[in-house]
Amino acid sequence: MNPFVDLGEKAQKASKFLALSDAASKNRVLASWSAALRNKTKQILAANQKDLELAKAQGMKETMMDRLLLTQERLDEIANGVEQIIALPDPIGTVDEMWKNEANLNIGKKRVPLGVIGIIYESRPNVTVDAAALTFKSGNAVILRGGKEAFHSNQALVKVLQDASKSAGFPKEVVQFIEDTSHETAREFMKLNEYLDVLIPRGSGKLIQTVVENATVPVIETGVGNCHIYMDKAAEMDMAIDILVNAKTSRPSVCNAAETLLIHEDIAPRFLPEIEKRLAPFATELRADKQAGQFLENFVPATEADFETEFLDFILAVKVVSNIDEAIAHISRYGTKHSEAIITSDYFAANQFQNEVDAAAVYVNASTRFTDGFEFGFGAEIGISTQKLHARGPMGLRELTTTKYVIFGEGQIR
Repeated sequence: MNPFVDLGEKAQKASKFLALSDAASKNRVLASWSAALRNKTKQILAANQKDLELAKAQGMKETMMDRLLLTQERLDEIANGVEQIIALPDPIGTVDEMWKNEANLNIGKKRVPLGVIGIIYESRPNVTVDAAALTFKSGNAVILRGGKEAFHSNQALVKVLQDASKSAGFPKEVVQFIEDTSHETAREFMKLNEYLDVLIPRGSGKLIQTVVENATVPVIETGVGNCHIYMDKAAEMDMAIDILVNAKTSRPSVCNAAETLLIHEDIAPRFLPEIEKRLAPFATELRADKQAGQFLENFVPATEADFETEFLDFILAVKVVSNIDEAIAHISRYGTKHSEAIITSDYFAANQFQNEVDAAAVYVNASTRFTDGFEFGFGAEIGISTQKLHARGPMGLRELTTTKYVIFGEGQIR
């Protein structure tokens, strides 16, 4: 039998079981997952170490190694994320609204699972558990296809989840994992229309574009994060720099990290030397336009490509702008509709920025690093959607459901 047919048929069977499972039963399984992740830490970290050793031997960048790394602390955070999902309301079966039509029919919109969800992702093993837990709680079976960089980690994590599911009386196929990491297999996976209800890519722009261009299955597109911090002329310096340093350096390899600083010309002479000083301990390379370069000791002249790039590294593009309109126009041209922030004490500037910037998340006086399902109270996230249909921004439980109309009559005919 074709391995994908086998995966697909088992996933569909598991999805039907899940769709009829109540919240208490699903939460009981999720609790067993969280406990198993904590109990199997040694095995999971040993598998992760294999991936790290292979990545190092192949010359992977340190910032990308950070995405791959699992530690005791990170595993605890992953298990905590599962526990947060347990605490969230189950959207399945809820009725969003109910009304009567002219024929006196009671018409309601009821939340139901999508069915079978496929997820293609790269070198972040935490996605394995986040995706599995969210799809499970929302009543969906999932087929995971991770990148070769995290193969051993993903394999170990899925085994832990499957064993715990089986012990709790659920089919282990609620979570399945494609072990073949070849490009050919990935392309075949993208065309499983008979079995997949939706496909979600998480990773680099190249991965996402490949899925969008090749998939015949409906796709929810998660986006590249070319995120901006705009320091307005009314910005308070200490707060502005604290936010920038956090947004750029706390985890530069993630999609909600800041990649470009836009700074008003009135404050650039005073702010930029201090910004350079604060970023120096992180060895952050500044790629500055000509005007910004006047106020920096060490910088690389910025090119057009720098303002288009998601660096995922300790690199920051810097541009001086003459007003907020220029900042918004720059974001409109180069942004990826992910996360954008303005730092200002001017209410009207903040309001204009939030109204005119087209992005999934628009911040006033806060770091872009908060664009995250965990931080938004979703327990975890399946990804951050930058498209506008069905879901936008961090996708939690509700975004993994659809609706069906339920209609109650008393013998009406038309």
